Amino acid sequence: MSLRADQRTSDVDRLRLLVDAGIALSSELSLDALLQKIVETAAELTGARYAALGVVERSGRGLERFLTVGIDEETRAKIGDTPHGRGLLGEVIRSTTPIRLHEIAEHPSSVGFPPHHPEMHTFLGVPILLRGRTYGDLYLAEKEGGEDFTEEDEELTLLLAGQAAVAVENARLYESLTRSLHQLESLHEIGNALAAQVELEPLLAIVAERLRALVNARIVVIALAESEEALRVVAAHGEGSEPLLGTRLSLSGSKTGRVLERRRSELVPSLADDPEVDQATVARLGARTALYVPLLTEARPLGVIVAHDKLGADPRFDEEDLLLGESLAQRAAIAVALSQRVSRDAVRRVVEAQELERRRLARELHDETGQALTSILLGLKSLEQSIESPEGRGAVTELREIVVTTLQNVRRLAVELRPAALDDFGLGPALERLVDTYRTQAEIQIDLELRLPAERLPAEVETTLYRIVQEALTNVTKHARAERVSVLLTGKGKAVIVVIEDDGVGFDPEEPGAGLGLAGMRERLALVGGRLRLETAPGRGTTIAAEVPLP
Repeated sequence: MSLRADQRTSDVDRLRLLVDAGIALSSELSLDALLQKIVETAAELTGARYAALGVVERSGRGLERFLTVGIDEETRAKIGDTPHGRGLLGEVIRSTTPIRLHEIAEHPSSVGFPPHHPEMHTFLGVPILLRGRTYGDLYLAEKEGGEDFTEEDEELTLLLAGQAAVAVENARLYESLTRSLHQLESLHEIGNALAAQVELEPLLAIVAERLRALVNARIVVIALAESEEALRVVAAHGEGSEPLLGTRLSLSGSKTGRVLERRRSELVPSLADDPEVDQATVARLGARTALYVPLLTEARPLGVIVAHDKLGADPRFDEEDLLLGESLAQRAAIAVALSQRVSRDAVRRVVEAQELERRRLARELHDETGQALTSILLGLKSLEQSIESPEGRGAVTELREIVVTTLQNVRRLAVELRPAALDDFGLGPALERLVDTYRTQAEIQIDLELRLPAERLPAEVETTLYRIVQEALTNVTKHARAERVSVLLTGKGKAVIVVIEDDGVGFDPEEPGAGLGLAGMRERLALVGGRLRLETAPGRGTTIAAEVPLP
């Protein structure tokens, strides 16, 4: 009778523990606290000295959680890293069936224990399963009294593992729902910003901030194509991101540039192992992993969003992060394209207004001011002939020379503003006169070679190429200290190309203020769909090539 009574008491105690675990499952909000309760209950129900519960990552690459009973903090610190879900523990997960052992070391999947790990012999491991999906494993070791774990222990542990599976699935569903809500909020915020935000860089700063929060990255950077050779970082958010703003990235010498050229998103699980990555830049950032998403429109690539180092135990980004990044990138690309279109339209209106005003002023200087000065010269000549005293004639002569100089300056200014030859005869004659003027003024040998088609180019293209050559020659005479300059204008298929090359001192394009004239050239070329290429270095001269497509 006593044995039966003890058995009934034991069964009641076990039932009470199971009920307590069930209550915890329905009332505990913290997943870690709930799983810890399940591990403790499993150890108490089966009389195990040691117990542990591992939760497999969504990717299946390792364990995202590992909770234990029976190992103190000091021992855990000596052991070091938690298990990665391999060996015998991995076998429990892969086999999806319970494993009971009298001696752990005898199982073929056993790989032994790390230093300082407690000695273990008897073992019971069960998978954490729900609807055929494995979430992890729950295992027990060293049953009290040195006995083997029983079938009843296995059934009880399977029951607790089922509760753990429900808890993990519910937590992940809640996490997915919360993340979806955050995504919707972010997309809504960016949509509102698209409608309300005029400035591009503040809008991209919002995109960087929201993407960093959504993919849980340490840092997010957005770089836009500045030219055919480089990108520039215009927005960044996260740890140590502020110094990155304004950084130029080479298209050919950076991973970011390669992603832009390929127009394809990429996950990089290890930056150190990617041959396209600039390791010096990565070392400065302290980055280990990356997510690259290009900003694309139907017409052209605009830039790249880069996220580094997912926070948590595993720094690698996954496909879900990639899809989210692409979703935000689509909206950001719309904003960039719209902003650039508005900017181009504004620049076009300014340039057109400038050219109209230049044309008006040039005509006025040539026709009105020039004719007035010519009339003054004629009047002074008559006056000079009527004066008898040498002193009077000398004064009139000096005055005539001043008027002649002024008339020459007025005509030169009129040509600089808008040469009549450009409107009346076309680009070739206008460039010939421009080059003659610079030869005289700067005393530089300038070679001009024209290979233009017989028919005239569109007026907008002629004006753009004329201004490019004018700006380049002005820079050469002011800064290059060159002895010789060559200007080549030629057709190439359905495009026209102008190349200006000098043997001067060159310059470093990265120096502050060095590219102000180049920025104006690029803006003008962008209005006609053209592009600019620059080759220069201190002491090596400068070559500027501009190409404009023809309709």
